This record gives sequence, structure tokens and C-alpha cells, in this order.
Amino acid sequence: MEKKQPATTMQNRRGFVKQGLQAAVAFTIIPRFVMGGKGYLPPSDRINLGFIGTGKQGKILLNYFKGIAQTVAGADIDKTKLAAGKALAEKYYADASGKETYKGYTPYSDFRELLDRKDIDAVVIATPDHWHAVMAIMAANAGKHVYCEKPMAHTVVEGRAMVTAMKKNNVVMQTGSMQRSWEKFRTAVELVRNGYIGTVKEVQVNVGDPGIAYDLQPMPVPQYLDWEAWVGPAAMNPYNPELAPPIEQDIYPHWRNYKDYGGGILSDWGAHMFDIAQWGLDMDRSGPVRFFPPTDVNAKRGLTMIYENGIVMKHLDFGRGWGVKFIGDKGTLNISRDYLDSDPANIVTATLGPNAVRVYNSPDHYKNWLECIKTGKQPICDVETGHRSSSLCALANIAYWTRRPLDWDPKMEQFTNDAEANKLLKPALRGKWKLV
Repeated sequence: MEKKQPATTMQNRRGFVKQGLQAAVAFTIIPRFVMGGKGYLPPSDRINLGFIGTGKQGKILLNYFKGIAQTVAGADIDKTKLAAGKALAEKYYADASGKETYKGYTPYSDFRELLDRKDIDAVVIATPDHWHAVMAIMAANAGKHVYCEKPMAHTVVEGRAMVTAMKKNNVVMQTGSMQRSWEKFRTAVELVRNGYIGTVKEVQVNVGDPGIAYDLQPMPVPQYLDWEAWVGPAAMNPYNPELAPPIEQDIYPHWRNYKDYGGGILSDWGAHMFDIAQWGLDMDRSGPVRFFPPTDVNAKRGLTMIYENGIVMKHLDFGRGWGVKFIGDKGTLNISRDYLDSDPANIVTATLGPNAVRVYNSPDHYKNWLECIKTGKQPICDVETGHRSSSLCALANIAYWTRRPLDWDPKMEQFTNDAEANKLLKPALRGKWKLV
């Protein structure tokens, strides 16, 4: 879509396709792939997507979007993963159209070439965290709507810059914290919001460890990989396949463990579970105001965070895998991908009344984004929500790294008692890359 004119562009496209189909139908039978139908979208409703990052997560997201949008391009700095993304997309569209081949997908080794295409309406960003902000902002400036994997941003400053860019360019951004579109998490949040556990006193969040300093052995860069482009705006470290494994290793890469590129599993899964905690507490536009790290300098759990209203949130292992425990004065509620239960047990079986508080209902995270692109509404995990959840993860990491009590101002987005900690709110931004 052209910047500032999404409705007009879409209408023009619809009008053109409609006229073309009306003319053609008198001479031939139009296949369902073109006309639409169950499992297919007609061209008049189709949004053209470009994928930035076609590796492990990119492939997963392509499978989610392939039947509800048209993927026309992909960009990656790994030639093998770039080719694999192309093959996957072309096979799907060939099969869907009943043809032997499909040639409507273009691969790019430089994501900026993808952003230059006027026929691409939106982009899906599935890269390491340190690239999210630069790419998303450049996409917004090019008039593209954005789906960005979680955690939305690597640092607080990057997240705020992303919020500014999306609003400035009037584009719709969905953050990939897709648990918000799962019924069981919505149910948990509504039960908490409606007081079924009473007044919330504490929330416990069990996710993994904070990010660590880079400590991998240097290895030769494989010919298929552009290491300079992989590192991009982040701190340069020697290549190691733990960061960018070969395509034969179909695993989630371990770059997320290292603070230069991710925020540890604390951020990786925290962007899911802290996100649900914030949602349950109705804190999507705020966050804790105090951070108290554990006294043991080697501890990877034990951080205590306190909201302005006095609610305590703790990062600890309560023995049930990655999840969230809401503790109220009338009961507790436990939620994860594997369970939803409570004490007393009848809390989670309660039926909400007609006047109950309801939260945003999105049954499909990916369709929700596409629908919002068409309507101009905000999606369930909009850019501000994504920013606040990724900020919480970044702040928790900073508390573990500094090992000092920190006072946080959620409005000014600054620590009020620690100038050194404030320096960690900003990204490295090596070389030419900028947040504008």
C-alpha cells in the first residue's frame, strides 16, 4: 500500500481485479485459487507480504500466513535459508493453484530492496532481536504495516522509537506475543480482572535466565552467510554457529542467550509470560516502578518488581514450567500453555456474567493483524503493548546485570536513581544504522 493512502490503494486494486474477473468469467472457468473460497482469499482481499528473515521462525510464520495473505518476497542474509524460504512459498502456491510451478516470489539478500517494492503492503520480521527496531522503523517509513516477532525490541529506547515510527506513518503493527489470541490466556486474564481471586497481591512469573556476555569461540564464517549483515547494528563478535546454525540444524538458534543480540530466555519467554502478567494486571501502558535484584550475585532467579499500586511481581521458579501464577486474597490462578487451574478449583470453571469486564477478543493472532490493516483498528498486541512487554524484559535484565535496586519512571522511561543503568536503555547501533 502507498503511504498515507491504504484505503484508496486497496480500493483501486479491488476495482481492477473485479473488472478483470468479470471480463474473464465469460470465456473461462476461474480456478478457486483466483476467485477465493474456503481456504483461499480472492485478490480483492489479499494483502501482499514480504518476509524479513526466512529461517526457523520465518518458516513457521509463513505457514500461518500462506493461506490468508499472499507472500511475494523474502529477505535473508543466509543464502541457504533464503532459497529454502522461496521453495516453501512457491510449493504452497503451486499446489494451491493446481499448477506444477509458481513464480510469484522474489528472494533478496538485502531487506532494503524488499522494502523498496511498492506492491508489498506489509512485512513480517522474524530476525534476531537486535535487528527488530531498525527494520521495523524502516518498514514503517516505507509505508509498510509490520508484524514483528517478540520480544518486540531489544532495548527500551528502540521500543519507544518503534512506537513513534508506527504512529507517525499511520501503519499497523502486531507484536508476535500470540498467547493473547489464545482462549485460555484470555480466560485467565478475564477471571483475574473480574476479581475471581480477589484483590491481586502478587504475581509470580517463571521464565528462563537473563542474557549473558558473549563467550563463544571464533569459527570460520561459512560462504553462504553474510556475517557483517547478520550482526548489522549490534556489537561485532566473531562468528559461531551457535548464533546462526546451518539450515540442517532445524533448531531455534542460541543468539537469544547473549545480551548483544537478545536478552536471554528471560526476554525470549518473558515476552510471552510477563506479557500475560501485564495484561492480567491491566498494565499494558505502564510497568513496575521498583526493581530489587537478588542479593546473591550469581542468582538467575529472585528478581522482585513492585508496581505503583503495591502489587509485587517476582521472577522465580514455582516448579511448573514457564508460566504465570496470580495470587489474590481469595485464591490463586495458574496459567501456561500446558495448564489453566486455580485454588480453589472452581475459580477457573466460573462463568462470567453479562456485565463482566471483557478484554480484547482475538481468536487468531495473524488474521487479527490483517483485519486491522484493512480497518485501521489496533490489533490485540499493538506496538505500545509490545513495547511495554519488551521493556519489562529489558529492565529485568538490567536489574540482574547491575545487581542494584532500581527506581523506574514508566512515564519518562528512565531510572530515577541510577545514571549508569540508564545507559543500558540504549542500543549499540553500530555503523550507519539509525532509529529514524
